[in-house]
Amino acid sequence: MTAPPTPAPRPARIGLIGLGVISRFYLAALEREACARLVAVCDPDPERLAAAPAGVSRHRDHRDLLRAADLDAVVVNVPNDLHHPVCRDALAAGRAVCVEKPLATRTDDGHHLVRLARQHGTVLFTSFHRRYNNEVRALRRRIASRAPVSSLTVRYEETIEEHAGRDRWYLDPERCGGGCVADNGPNAFDLVRLFLGEVRVTEATVRRDRRGVDRQAQVVLHAPSGAEARVVLDWSHPGERKTVEVRLADGTVDRADMLAGHREFKGSLWHEYVGVLRDFTDVLSGRRANEPDGLAALELVAASYASARAGRSHMRTEVPRS
Repeated sequence: MTAPPTPAPRPARIGLIGLGVISRFYLAALEREACARLVAVCDPDPERLAAAPAGVSRHRDHRDLLRAADLDAVVVNVPNDLHHPVCRDALAAGRAVCVEKPLATRTDDGHHLVRLARQHGTVLFTSFHRRYNNEVRALRRRIASRAPVSSLTVRYEETIEEHAGRDRWYLDPERCGGGCVADNGPNAFDLVRLFLGEVRVTEATVRRDRRGVDRQAQVVLHAPSGAEARVVLDWSHPGERKTVEVRLADGTVDRADMLAGHREFKGSLWHEYVGVLRDFTDVLSGRRANEPDGLAALELVAASYASARAGRSHMRTEVPRS
């Protein structure tokens, strides 16, 4: 006798909190994928709310959404300084969370969110969309059975004003958490960890503009294997360049251009956020473990800033010999 077919799992009911510049990629993934269904949106801007998809509940305050909507999980897509309070409220309400990187703007807040997730037995998932990039995945497959990695360079360069659009909080160091290190750094550090595993910061330089926004940075990291990674961040780069270059122990060099084949500005994000949504819903259903939680990348951000401060202090206190 033939066993009856296994019913398809019910799509996860998702609320999207924040309808800023990145929300269109989440909305497209939610419309395309059967693993999740958008049921509610939240944003304080009435124009953005009015433009949200039909048939979903609309809220001006995330706490109203958490109380009123029948949800399994929320996607938190608010300015960086609001990640901690919004995620805190969602986790306390027993909702699973997918949060845009960075997990928070302070490591203490990141640790607090991790503790809350454990306390309430729910999912805290950070959206590192670059790990789902097709070119990055192809590079990992190509080097999987070859010599170990001896060095790695991740370049993350763009003109931030083009990316930010109406979301001018990127250019406020208090709201962003600093600048390119706080915002682009987590994605770049996550890629370093994807290829090398655990790493530590050994050197960092950060250049800021008159408003205190870090516009350029270089960070050197080392793995226990001896492999070295260099992360190059630039928010004043004309155009956009996002690459990973790997040098293997046998001298071979291979490279992934994350923008290859995507003529549209930010075009690679369409497929990357599909990957984010699939992984998040796999975690919700128990098909995969909840890794990463974003804390490791946040600690590397903090270590980068600390190293840059220590370097400047050393330069200021150094007295030339006569």
